[in-house]
Amino acid sequence: MFKGKTVWITGASSGIGEATAYEMADDGAKLILSARREDELKRVKLACQARGANADDILVLPLDVTDEAAMPDAVAQASAFTGRIDMLFNNAGLGQRSLCVDTDMATYRHLFEVDVFGQIALTKLVLPIMIAAGGGHMAVTASVAGKIGVKNRTGYCAAKHAMMGFFDALRAEVSKDGIFVTTVTPGFIRTAISINALKGNGETFGEMTKDIGGGMDVTECAKVIMKGFKAGKREIAVGQGKEMQALWMKRFFPNLLFKMTEKFD
Repeated sequence: MFKGKTVWITGASSGIGEATAYEMADDGAKLILSARREDELKRVKLACQARGANADDILVLPLDVTDEAAMPDAVAQASAFTGRIDMLFNNAGLGQRSLCVDTDMATYRHLFEVDVFGQIALTKLVLPIMIAAGGGHMAVTASVAGKIGVKNRTGYCAAKHAMMGFFDALRAEVSKDGIFVTTVTPGFIRTAISINALKGNGETFGEMTKDIGGGMDVTECAKVIMKGFKAGKREIAVGQGKEMQALWMKRFFPNLLFKMTEKFD
């Protein structure tokens, strides 16, 4: 399905973005890899080549999604790479581990710059390219936290709820343009998200939490995501723990779920 397609992945230097890049490379996609750390992106590119990908089919494009002024040039480079952008996978993101009462407003704003406004800004710039091409695929890594609120993640949950709402609404707007929109809602996946998460004062949390450490393997997660992309799913829930059952409970037994989340740490 993705053979010969140009796929742009943000947050491609680690975690779900890196694992999905490998799946895309295996499927024959031409890749644009973006994140802040160029050295890590180069490492991912080399790993893709080791799996059989052609070096000329992979563009390393460093990008900080909070730097909106740098985005037009990045989009121009991405578009010029193969002359098209068939898919944009908005995967860059930042977590949080702090109670609301202990969280600075500056920390909330930074979370939204990374997890919300950065994704929207890049999407808005790529969207006209896809419309002109007569179609494309927009995807975003939201989260189970985009549907369920839990302790110590008020900012993260708010940001991911925002992404679910934005891309659900975008889907309704651009279907007429031949653009498909997918929201990915991972549960607990074994990545560095809790290690890189922000504390209330904006410092790095720096710990692998039990829920993340016991979560689904990131490679397995990427395979589920790819299967969902290929099946044309508009929403891809991926995970293996009790948090996945919570999605069902939120719909049918919300009061029970609210009581359960009060006990979740």
